[in-house]
Amino acid sequence: MTNIHDLARQRPEPHPEQRPGETTGNRPLRICVLPGDGIGSEVTAAATPVFEAAGVPVDLSYGEIGWKCWVAEGDTVPPETWAKIAATDVTLLGAITSKPLKEAEAALPAHLRGHDRPFVSPVIQLRQRLNLFANVRPVTDIHEGGRFAFTVIRENTEGLYAGLDFGAIPAEFEPLLRAREAAGAPWGTVDRQDATMAVRLQTRAGLERILRFAFDHARHNAFGPESLGKVTWADKPNVLRRSGAFAREVMEGVARDYPDIEWTIENIDAIALWMVRRPERFGVIVAENMFGDILSDLGAGIMGGLGFAPSANIGRDGAYFEPVHGSAPAHAGHNRANPGAMFLTIALLLDHTGHASAAAGIRDAVMKVARSRLRTYDQGGDATTSQVADAIIAHVAQRRDAFAGERTETRAPARARVPS
Repeated sequence: MTNIHDLARQRPEPHPEQRPGETTGNRPLRICVLPGDGIGSEVTAAATPVFEAAGVPVDLSYGEIGWKCWVAEGDTVPPETWAKIAATDVTLLGAITSKPLKEAEAALPAHLRGHDRPFVSPVIQLRQRLNLFANVRPVTDIHEGGRFAFTVIRENTEGLYAGLDFGAIPAEFEPLLRAREAAGAPWGTVDRQDATMAVRLQTRAGLERILRFAFDHARHNAFGPESLGKVTWADKPNVLRRSGAFAREVMEGVARDYPDIEWTIENIDAIALWMVRRPERFGVIVAENMFGDILSDLGAGIMGGLGFAPSANIGRDGAYFEPVHGSAPAHAGHNRANPGAMFLTIALLLDHTGHASAAAGIRDAVMKVARSRLRTYDQGGDATTSQVADAIIAHVAQRRDAFAGERTETRAPARARVPS
C-alpha cells in the first residue's frame, strides 16, 4: 500500500522518531483535532472513537479554528492552533464557516472593526502556509455492486484561485486591453472602476508537481489494491488556447516518465457529462483549482452526496484531512448530520500514516451501514448522527476482533511445532 504522503515527492520530517511515509512505531499517532464550526464538532465527536475500535493508538490534541475564533479575536487560526499543528503528526479538521467580507467585518467585536482586518478562510491559510498543493477526493460507489472508483485531484495553490482577483482593472493591464480593442474587442474603452478581473495563474513548476502527484496516484492508488491506470487532465484548451497548450506541453513531459499510465486531456464540460453518465471510465481526474473544485463536488454528488465526501490535502510541509460537507449551520445541534464523510476522512488519514488495514476496515463499515436501512436525512432516512456513528464503530470493532481471531488461529499451529 503506497502512502499518499510519498506521492508529494518532497517529504517533511516533523518528528525525528518518525520518517515520513512510515508508521509511528510504538508510540501513539499524534493528531491535531480541529472540530471547527457548525456540524463539524458533532461529526468529529461522533467519529473519533473509531480509532480505539480500529485498534489504532492515538494522542488527540484539540484546538480552535474557524468562525468562532474570528468573532472572538479577529483571527480564524489563532497562534496556539498553529503551535498544535506543528507539534503533531497530522491534522483532522471538522468543518469551518466562511462568510463574505461585509458580514465578517460586521461580526467582529466593536474594538476590532474598521482596521482593515482581513478575513482569510482557515482552509486557505492551512493550504498556503503548509504548502498543501494537492487536494485528493476519492469518489466511490456506495451502492451495492461498487460500479466505479476514481479520484479527483485538485491543484490547491494556483489557477483561478491564486488570489489575483481584482475589484477594478489594475492600471498595469490597461495596455493589454487597449491592444485587444485594436483587435476588435470593446474593453479598451471601459472605465477601470467599472470592471473586475481575475487571472488564472499556472506555473510550470506548479503544473509539473500536481501532474506527477496524479500520475503516481494512478500508478499506485493509495486507497486500494489496484492501479487506477489512467490520468485525465480537465481543462478548456479549445477556449483557453495558450494556457491550455502550455499545460499540454508540461503533461506530455511528465507522461514520458510513466509509460504504463494512459493519459488524456479533455474539456471540463465533457468530463462533467461523462462523470454522470459513465463514471467508471475514469481513474484519476486532475485539474487546476477552480475546475477541480467543481468536479470534486460533482463527484461527491455521484457517490451519494456531500455526506460521504472525504478529502486529503497533501504537501511538502504536512497534511490535513477534512470532510467537505462544510459547517451546515442550519443543521448544527440537531444530531442529524451524516457522519459518513468524517469516517471516510479518518480512513484517508490512517492510510496516510501507514495504518492501511484499519483504514480499509473503516471504509468497509461505512459502506455496510450506508447500504443498510439506517440512514440520515440526506439519504432519505431519519437516523441520527449518533446512531449511524455507533453502527459504523460497531462494524469496525467486529472486523478487528475477527481479524485478531484469524491471526491467533494461524499462529497456534506454528507454536505447536516448536520443540520443547
